[in-house]
Amino acid sequence: MKAKEHESERPSATMPRDIDSNVSWFDRFATRASEFAARAPFFSMCILVVLLWAPSIIWLDMSTWQLIINTTTTIITFLMVALLQNTESRNDAALQHKLNAIASGLAEVMQELSDESGKADLVERRKELRRAVGLEDDESA
Repeated sequence: MKAKEHESERPSATMPRDIDSNVSWFDRFATRASEFAARAPFFSMCILVVLLWAPSIIWLDMSTWQLIINTTTTIITFLMVALLQNTESRNDAALQHKLNAIASGLAEVMQELSDESGKADLVERRKELRRAVGLEDDESA
């Protein structure tokens, strides 16, 4: 009966089956773009752009020549930062959900052990763990 009383107090751990697997088209695009940008072909493409741009000084005046590379790199950098930020934010959220699930599961195991053994020290450690990771507020919700 004691375990049932504590069960209603505890937030349940977020398990993989509880996570919504629907990902928006932008999130899928951002993931693929960041994966592509982290590989050698993207770097090679950047080198190719510079190699094509550099000799164009012959046909262009100096200010136009600089404007082309400055504008191109600024636009690419701006877009890549937005895509990479999206990917990193989702990775951070996923990691936080995993950590919350582990901490919640550990707190449940500690509760079961304290119920069986009656050790007050384990109950205090469980409470300390839950406070430390913010499970009282259930940040993952």
